[in-house]
Amino acid sequence: MKKIVIARPDTNKIVLTAMLSAIACVVMLLVRINFMPAAPFLVYDPKDIIIAIGGFIIGPFAVIAMAIIVSLVEMLTVSADGVVGLIMNILSSCSFALPAAIIYKKVHTLKGAVIGLVAGWLFVTGVMVMWNYIITPIYRGFPREVIVPMLLPVFAPFNLIKYGLAAATTMLVYKPLSLALMKAGALEKTEAKTKAKQLIVGTAIAVGLAAIPCILLLLVLQGVI
Repeated sequence: MKKIVIARPDTNKIVLTAMLSAIACVVMLLVRINFMPAAPFLVYDPKDIIIAIGGFIIGPFAVIAMAIIVSLVEMLTVSADGVVGLIMNILSSCSFALPAAIIYKKVHTLKGAVIGLVAGWLFVTGVMVMWNYIITPIYRGFPREVIVPMLLPVFAPFNLIKYGLAAATTMLVYKPLSLALMKAGALEKTEAKTKAKQLIVGTAIAVGLAAIPCILLLLVLQGVI
């Protein structure tokens, strides 16, 4: 009889993901700033810095897990946007941190980290402008004609500032934190097979994040939505 081997979960990575998720929840609850008076529902919080660091340290899967956990906590505590806000938060966190984590896993150098964070910064800005054009009129009850003039002067600058700060802070914090975790024995090297699997799945999700709003945007332009 063939012996069935069940893969054991990496306990260190699970614990580390949980720990970083808890930190992200705390900073999300403590630091909430609105710097766009024209759109008081756009609130800055630094949770995506921790999520991006988690992606760098653990991998793309951690980004998805952390984004879901922290967004759920946000929905149940300080957010008044319900399920739509939950989805938007997951999308924005993944759109920023997933490209950064994927690129850094492939180019595991300072250059790779910089390229990944810049890519995530620009990617999330474009994706969230499209998502706000599509979704905001639906759950905020604003006519789309009101949202369109806000896309470039409000939504784009908000995301550029928010994720520009996230990218810069991630660069400053990531290396000291990862070195400290390695010294403490909480962080181990990732196996090549795991890296490849994470890269493939993460890339597929990142492409989906870009493709879905494009399809919805086309439906809006066609008058379907």
